[in-house]
Amino acid sequence: MIEPSLIDIVRADYGDPAHAAALVELLDAYARDPAGGGEPLSDFTRDHLVSQLAARPFIFSVLAFDGATPIGLVNAIEGFSTFACRPLINVHDVVVLPSHRGRGIAAQLFAEVEAIARERGACKLTLEVLDGNASARNLYQRLGFAAYRLDPAMGHAQFMQKWLD
Repeated sequence: MIEPSLIDIVRADYGDPAHAAALVELLDAYARDPAGGGEPLSDFTRDHLVSQLAARPFIFSVLAFDGATPIGLVNAIEGFSTFACRPLINVHDVVVLPSHRGRGIAAQLFAEVEAIARERGACKLTLEVLDGNASARNLYQRLGFAAYRLDPAMGHAQFMQKWLD
């Protein structure tokens, strides 16, 4: 485990050029990874992502730096639980560069995300993870995440998508 004092965990300021560059760089690294689909971000995404995130007050990002080097990122999106009638936070992207994995950085990022979620009055954190990403699944379980279900007889929820043109 790396010393927490050596890694800075910060709430991203989308107006800060260093934070903006770090966010795009880290998300691109994730996108290029097999767990992120294996393709770089498009030029359009690289050019517009930060301004589009900044335009949405229900989205926030947390960054990890090793000195001046960006090494970790979580993007999170506030949703709403109709059953609890409270906000929820969906953890949408989790990135730790390969050079810094296994050092507890993701757990530090999640601690900050949870603090922000509590500040916003959220009832829970949600996320999706690929079946084949065993290290991420193990981390999330250690952090207290579990498969979503309401009634055990109905089974676990499944994450599904439909792309729109």
